[in-house]
Amino acid sequence: MKLELLPWLILFLPLIAAGGITLFTLRDRKTSATLSIGAIVAGFLLTVLFLAVNGWTHGELSAPWLSIGGLNVEFGLKLDPLSLMMLLIVTGVGGLIHIYSTSYLHDDPGYSRYFACLSLFTFSMLGIVLANNFFQLFVFWELVGVSSYLLIGFWFERPAAADAAKKAFLTNRLGDFGFLLGILMVWAALKSLNFTELRDLVTANPLSGSLASVAGVLVFCGAVGKSAQFPLHVWLPDAMEGPTPVSALIHAATMVAAGVYMLCRVFFLFTPDALTVIAWIGGITALLAALIAIQQNDIKRILAYSTLSQLGYMVMAVGLGGPTPAMFHLTTHAFFKALLFLGAGAVIHALHHEQDIWKMGGLRRKMPVTFRAFLAGTIALAGIWPLSGFFSKDAILAQASAEHRYGFLALGLFVAMLTAFYMFRLVFVVFSDRPASDAIYAHEPPRAMLWPLRILAVFSVIGGWIGIEALFDQFFAAGEPAKAASFAQNLFAPFTHAPVVALCGLAAAAIGLVAAWKLYAGAARDPLPEKIGGLSRLLRHRFYLDEFYEHTFIRLHDFLAAVADFIDRWIIATLFVRGTHGTTEVAGRALRLMQTGNLQTYAFLFVLGMALVLYFVLGK
Repeated sequence: MKLELLPWLILFLPLIAAGGITLFTLRDRKTSATLSIGAIVAGFLLTVLFLAVNGWTHGELSAPWLSIGGLNVEFGLKLDPLSLMMLLIVTGVGGLIHIYSTSYLHDDPGYSRYFACLSLFTFSMLGIVLANNFFQLFVFWELVGVSSYLLIGFWFERPAAADAAKKAFLTNRLGDFGFLLGILMVWAALKSLNFTELRDLVTANPLSGSLASVAGVLVFCGAVGKSAQFPLHVWLPDAMEGPTPVSALIHAATMVAAGVYMLCRVFFLFTPDALTVIAWIGGITALLAALIAIQQNDIKRILAYSTLSQLGYMVMAVGLGGPTPAMFHLTTHAFFKALLFLGAGAVIHALHHEQDIWKMGGLRRKMPVTFRAFLAGTIALAGIWPLSGFFSKDAILAQASAEHRYGFLALGLFVAMLTAFYMFRLVFVVFSDRPASDAIYAHEPPRAMLWPLRILAVFSVIGGWIGIEALFDQFFAAGEPAKAASFAQNLFAPFTHAPVVALCGLAAAAIGLVAAWKLYAGAARDPLPEKIGGLSRLLRHRFYLDEFYEHTFIRLHDFLAAVADFIDRWIIATLFVRGTHGTTEVAGRALRLMQTGNLQTYAFLFVLGMALVLYFVLGK
């Protein structure tokens, strides 16, 4: 087999699986799961094979697709360290989530449909990762939106799930509208949509001016929707209405990663002004979501707001001129966030779909493997050395320090403290020895759910010092390959590169951990509302942003829709369309009355007509 065929197979195998399940195996649950899992696992193995032979290559594969006037678009695959690492993340982490799903949804009547949607989702995300031009990327961008709609609303018979799917779909359309305008502006200015050609053009003639900044901000709108940045962040927490493995896939390896990946892919397009906007939106999102997370009681919503906050970190890093830290954190985040969601799914599964953390407790002894895996993910997310999250979070903080953006550095440290606080709050409440009646019969999940936890826990531990950052740094810096560092050098690199920042990051995490232990170790109820008063209610209700949107933009939208309906129904349809039709019909009926077939009537009308003619002629 020619190696050039491997990337095409990696892309299209999930689509073939989705089509095969939909057309032929919907009634065969086992075969449907096998097709879906086989496609994504094969994609992972083929990616590893391609890397083993070609290494972290740079190149493109393409075929003619569309030609209209001066617009020539190819269906192309871009192969470089950025896309190849994302292939490993999507197929590797996604494959583990597929395997986990076989047990989690074992008794669900929509089992085969679930795997068909999962494969379609995987195909859509792989299309974004491999796209070599804006046109193709936007097509797959919209396919991801459709796929997420199907998966978030998988249990569509539940009103909450159906509403969450619609909310995610419509909110993303707002961001995508801006994204499309940005793409059109890029085409109008540079007459190309191919990423390699665009990079060469911008390198030769750097973008500047207000129009270039506006184009960059509009392109960023796509990431605001997909990666759930303020003010379009409201869809992501509600997306928890889908099955927990879907939440893991959306939050770790696919949909929300697409926005950050796109920003890093086209980083060369952004002017300093556009990057400033990006940095502030990311920083605001990181802080807002972290504050909300400390007073949420649904285990999945806590993790959802955690994802929002970490995505804010990544977007802030891009805005600070650091695509390397952004992609590094995206990669490590995929490991530990998938682990945390799947661990939460194991807990929910054991407690018969209970999601309120205050109805949990005492699970450390009953679910020891899940506890250890979840604890590893928590330590990684909290940014505690030597787990992976410390290294990628530190890279973002060091970027802020290196750029002398000390306001963003302080914001990042405060968010790091909040992250440790709300995650260890979650651990102390759910897994401590505090008795909870709902946890009496809890037990470890089946092996199909445990082994993905174990594997993800390993990468959550080692992901920060196995060379991922160096790979991205070499790609974005476009320099010579760096000399391979030793294990010890990688392990202690943050403390030699920016020791003050690294120590401050550790101190922030330690403060959050200690505060959570003081407040929540053994607590039977949440003591924080008594300490912070009305602020607790504000945080629990997510700063009332959903209510604000409901009473402003949604009501305005409904009013405009009602006005449009009135104009369409009564003015256009009734007055103009039916009015014209009615006038013609009445005139026709009147004329028809004159066609009686009676000669005396015709003679009378003839004489009457002649009299009228004579009157008008002779009267003048």
